[in-house]
Amino acid sequence: MLPDIDSLALFVRAAELRNLTRASEASLITVPAASRRLSLLEHQFKAQLFERHSRGLDLTPAGERLLVLAREVVASVHHLRSEMANYANGRQSVLRVHGNTSAMTQFLPADIADFSAGHPTVRIVLEETWSEDAVRRVRSGEIDLGVVVEGVDVAGLWVRPYRRDQLAAVLREDDALGGPEVSFADLIERDLVGLEGSSTLTRLLEAQAAVLLHPIALRVQVRSFEAVCRAVEARLGVGVLPLHAARSFAAAMGLRVLPLSESWAERGMLLCARSQPAANAPLGALMDHLQARAANGASAG
Repeated sequence: MLPDIDSLALFVRAAELRNLTRASEASLITVPAASRRLSLLEHQFKAQLFERHSRGLDLTPAGERLLVLAREVVASVHHLRSEMANYANGRQSVLRVHGNTSAMTQFLPADIADFSAGHPTVRIVLEETWSEDAVRRVRSGEIDLGVVVEGVDVAGLWVRPYRRDQLAAVLREDDALGGPEVSFADLIERDLVGLEGSSTLTRLLEAQAAVLLHPIALRVQVRSFEAVCRAVEARLGVGVLPLHAARSFAAAMGLRVLPLSESWAERGMLLCARSQPAANAPLGALMDHLQARAANGASAG
């Protein structure tokens, strides 16, 4: 007989709290009922899971291993419930869309919201990720659509152009560097604040620094655009971010945003799917909508 999910969830609570009474209260059952469930689990697995003491519960080696596995099972069931809930309330289709940080910060949420307003039977689950991760998940079938930056390997996927973004330097207001725009060569001697090394943007900057035969000095590496701006605000260096994303933080932090003058600083965004969707299918309709919004120059906000 397979263990039931409620018993596994109770086991996880008891293991984490190290106390049967508190675990039973959290599970909304009595202490005797909780004790019977845990004893049944031990019988099913033919292994002792807890050392029981007056001070509480300690996990045995078998219990420690079951805790790792049971957490995964419980999380999977919660995910299953969440996924099935996507189809409730008359929803006929669910599309999973992953967008890179630049698209998510600047324009993708507004474009998705505009689509959703006109397609109430389609639920879109939107998540931020690195471009390479989005491509991998499209290939594996985990998601329906990836929004990625040009330069990642999209071989074998159905790819359409989306929007463009312009990279810019992020400086403090009192920085001596001036002008309507700035060259990357003017920044390369400075301490730079960048995204972590796995990001497409950081790899692009490293590649352009190599062209100039000058390695960049990434003094600070963070995971978000806002964190880049916070570090610049704290005088830890200068940053390079997409123009519109940087401007959204600049005023509140006393920063200046100057476009980079190099041609490579204008980047294209791509929509990628495993194969060409039917035009009347939800995914086809979404891709057409995103391209139309981009062509019409719809504002990100």
